[in-house]
Amino acid sequence: MPVKCEICPLRKKPLFAEMDDDIVRFMQEFKVGEMKVKAGTTLMMEGSNAPQLYTALEGMGLRYKTLIDGDRQVINFVLPGDFIGLQAGVMREMQHSVEASTDMILCVFDRKTLWDLFQNHPERAFDLTWVAAVEEHLLGESLAILGQMSGIERVARAFVRLHDRCEALDLKHGAGVPLPFKQQDLADALGLSLVHTNKTLKKLRDQSIAKWANGKLEVMSYTRLCEIAQLDPTRDPIIRPLI
Repeated sequence: MPVKCEICPLRKKPLFAEMDDDIVRFMQEFKVGEMKVKAGTTLMMEGSNAPQLYTALEGMGLRYKTLIDGDRQVINFVLPGDFIGLQAGVMREMQHSVEASTDMILCVFDRKTLWDLFQNHPERAFDLTWVAAVEEHLLGESLAILGQMSGIERVARAFVRLHDRCEALDLKHGAGVPLPFKQQDLADALGLSLVHTNKTLKKLRDQSIAKWANGKLEVMSYTRLCEIAQLDPTRDPIIRPLI
């Protein structure tokens, strides 16, 4: 049975801002169902005019663009709580594709009701704008990383961001968090060759800073990883709205 918004397990996570009862009721009306997909499923295709929008309830995926030669460039990764399809909802078609890296459960929303959100629920419209603004900020950060950081700094920054997000989602089990992506995916996202990425991962592992193997990321020295990533290990987490 679809999970009702009032008992959504993601709402309890420290990553997300609280929602009042009116917003929860609207989200329940906005949600038209749930969809389960297998790993490898394309959720949205670049250039498509998708009729549905999604929030990742469980599982992980990635966003990518297809290049002229047929290769793909990974843009970023999809984790539980991420909203998928905003471009299709606003620009009428997707500017990138989205693929499930693991089995996923998605909350499904009818794109036609998106305008009701903007017309009658300004607080939700602001939240959606906030999500878009953060995505723009992260894209700008990614460009800065590609232009100014070394390979090990790029990998460290990605690991810190992904580790923090998974930890805030209570996905940490034992000493590690799930990271079910391929080395090639990480290399693409960070603008590195697969060989360079592999050597960088070995360096972090040999220095007992971080280890990524078998779909699991284990951070042995968070302070050192943050130092390499040029991030403050004591910084406050960013609380985000859950759409």
